[in-house]
Amino acid sequence: MAGLYVHIPFCKSRCVYCGFYSTSLFSMSRRYVDALIQELRRRVSDYDGAWRTVYLGGGTPSTLAADELGRLFSAIDCSSAREVTIECNPDDVTADFVRQLSALPVNRVSMGAQTFDDDRLRFLRRRHKAADVAQAVARLRDAGIANISVDLMYGFPGETLADWNHDIDEALALDVEHISAYCLTYEESTPLYDMLLRGEVSEASEELTREMYYGLIARLSALGYEHYEVSNFSRQGGRSLHNSGYWTGEPYLGIGAAAHSYDGTRRLWNISDLPIYINKVERGECAYESESLTERELYNDMVMLALRTSEGIDLKKLGERFGSDAVDYCLKSARRYVDSSLLEHDANTLRLAHDGWYVSDMIISDLMKV
Repeated sequence: MAGLYVHIPFCKSRCVYCGFYSTSLFSMSRRYVDALIQELRRRVSDYDGAWRTVYLGGGTPSTLAADELGRLFSAIDCSSAREVTIECNPDDVTADFVRQLSALPVNRVSMGAQTFDDDRLRFLRRRHKAADVAQAVARLRDAGIANISVDLMYGFPGETLADWNHDIDEALALDVEHISAYCLTYEESTPLYDMLLRGEVSEASEELTREMYYGLIARLSALGYEHYEVSNFSRQGGRSLHNSGYWTGEPYLGIGAAAHSYDGTRRLWNISDLPIYINKVERGECAYESESLTERELYNDMVMLALRTSEGIDLKKLGERFGSDAVDYCLKSARRYVDSSLLEHDANTLRLAHDGWYVSDMIISDLMKV
């Protein structure tokens, strides 16, 4: 079975760090939901239609009206889905919203807390206040949502280790099943990047962000959270099944403006323009482009994605898929990192060692074929 991703690009305001496609054209939300349903019906035949997981991401899916969410879910067969996730902004999780949510097949919620400091939230141009997160979690629990994830960020300009530990304290107090943590990055074409170029902000030092990262790993691990992917931690049974499908190379269908898909041999991506996307779907035209992946690209994808996880690269599967030469190439490229204790190698597995997590991007890059 495949995963289904539905992109909801609407945002009431744009965060300074965000490089994802989003729009404030809320006047087109009803037409957009209609287009999503049309695209799904048109493309579902490329998959078996029995979704392993369903994920509504964005943007901000929680900004859709109740009837729009209802119409969308009525078109999605969630009967086989083990996990149905919706991303929410904490301030959208009102009493009315959770009542509406209880009528939907959603069993997991992912919220962008980012930080529990109101000044840093304002810096990010987030809409919510720090206190909104705990209130949102409580309301979701009352609505029967037993699987909640929160996102955190670290490495803010001027942030101290004590500030970061306070954020970890607040996240742990929520008693959630899953925590994702990302270092603040300065992507081109974002307001944050422009602020950096103008000298208005300075990046946190590598020494500090390393200490923040490993401090998080130590604290969460001590409390029973499994560090199962570079940026993700879960309690037992709380892994994100949808995202895990990406890392293990499972096929997935992405619908909506800017959504991406993968069918095992091809990458496909939808147009990143809401009006053009809607018009194309309404006219029955193809709203996506695609590329067939070469053997080298498929090998690189497998190495890159698997090495991000705690399980690492299954060398037996790598050999079955790409041949013994590919395994030899991978191990030869990995040798210096194994010797320096950044990678661990046993008979059938190559995985990141503790000291390799922070420099995983460098290691992965060196193991890929150019």
